[in-house]
Amino acid sequence: MNRLKLISSIKNRFSPHAVLSPEEEQKGLKAIVWDGILSQAMGSLQGGAFLAAFALALGATNFEIGILAAIPFFAQISQILAVYLVETVRNRKAIVVIFAVCGRLVWLVIIFIPILFLGKQGITLLMLAVFSSSVLGAIAGNSWFSMVRDLVPEKTMGKLFSQRAMLGTGFAIALTLLGGYFIDSWKSGHNEIYGYSIIFAFGLILGLIGASFLLKIPELEMKGEIGASLPKLLSQPFADRNFRNLIIFASFWNFAINLAAPFFTIYMLRRLGLDLFLVTILIMISQVTNLLFVRVWGRLADRFSNKSVLSVSGTLFLVAIIAWPFTTMPEKYFLTIPLLVLIHVLSGISLAGVGLASGNIILKLSPRGQASAYIASHGLLSNIVAASAPLLGGILADFFAVRGLSFTFSWSGPAKELMLYALSFKELDFLFFFAFVVGLYSLHRLTRVNEEGEVEEKIVMQELMSEVTGGTKSLSSVGGLRNLTIFPLHLVSGALRTRSKAGNTNEGNKPP
Repeated sequence: MNRLKLISSIKNRFSPHAVLSPEEEQKGLKAIVWDGILSQAMGSLQGGAFLAAFALALGATNFEIGILAAIPFFAQISQILAVYLVETVRNRKAIVVIFAVCGRLVWLVIIFIPILFLGKQGITLLMLAVFSSSVLGAIAGNSWFSMVRDLVPEKTMGKLFSQRAMLGTGFAIALTLLGGYFIDSWKSGHNEIYGYSIIFAFGLILGLIGASFLLKIPELEMKGEIGASLPKLLSQPFADRNFRNLIIFASFWNFAINLAAPFFTIYMLRRLGLDLFLVTILIMISQVTNLLFVRVWGRLADRFSNKSVLSVSGTLFLVAIIAWPFTTMPEKYFLTIPLLVLIHVLSGISLAGVGLASGNIILKLSPRGQASAYIASHGLLSNIVAASAPLLGGILADFFAVRGLSFTFSWSGPAKELMLYALSFKELDFLFFFAFVVGLYSLHRLTRVNEEGEVEEKIVMQELMSEVTGGTKSLSSVGGLRNLTIFPLHLVSGALRTRSKAGNTNEGNKPP
């Protein structure tokens, strides 16, 4: 009897609902927020600087770092299986919970690598484990997006996901800083590599707690054709011209970002020789600004459009990328640390908008009841393209390791010679420049995406400047802090005005 009650309770917990009461909907929305907070916290401890530093401690090369960064994108191919499971089982919640929990438990293998394996064997096992976790996570993620698409009202999507991102980022900030301090303290008296295992274990605990909130998200019954063939489902998004344009933009954007981003931590640790604790402080600065601006971007997305937010925040991030090569002239100099701070401030502001708007626009342009196929098709192409970026980045990083390009101004006189570097590129600097160029083209492709409520970028930029000016008045007594935030926004505002004028001039000649 007790067994029957248990089976009935489990079945009821996973059964989709034909309709939800307001109370059930609100509980589900709160669970989405809590799941996001803990998932982001887990990611902050199991990715980024900690995973890259762990791989370096195992002896990974630039190319192996590139492979490690590419693995999560290659794993998105498993979204084909996710679509099949969703359309066959038609119980997205069960798929989400089972695959999410299994994907997170794979990290037990990574945690025990320092005890069982070191060197090349350890790196190989790390890659296999990250791949397995990413495949399982991709299947869960596709089903989650499809389930959430039917649950979250479009008019409050920006507000909900900005709150989710803001709270998650706040928690991640504290964990990243504590994690960096722990590693630097640990390695003074212990083997550094075991410290990362402790960090990853704590991240796993948070991830499993987060999975419990997935159980609390109610699922609405799926609509649409039952038993449709997989090729037909996956081809529908490409027949939708507007969504096809979104996929093209996302493919170029993901390629640009992932050509550069996986090597930011490597650049600071190897090229600039910074301590991991200082690196985590810089990451914390980025996360703090992300935290401060995610709600701003959420309001702008709800008021105008996700496309408009993407255009402005994407431009800001490209400015941050092209600033990296100037942190060395040709080596560290007195402006290196201030520039790094500025770069991380810009990255935090921009990624808050990019992360929020890119997820929202996919959900918004995916028809209800068909979101799984649309999300899978988007993820397949854009992530396969993105996966090639860090692989190519690793190859290029090794190629340019012994090459350089510089332009100098020199002055010679009887007493001394003076040489001033106007530009100095070597090693990873070339990657950042290539990423900047591809990123510019991706923003051009974004102009072909249509979204209800979209406005010119300059209007969004004006609103952003207004938010920043109003929000930083209380900081005006802190010398330079207010200007540090506003100055780069003025630069981008001018660039957007120039681009807008050029776009208006060529509007009549724009191809379909």
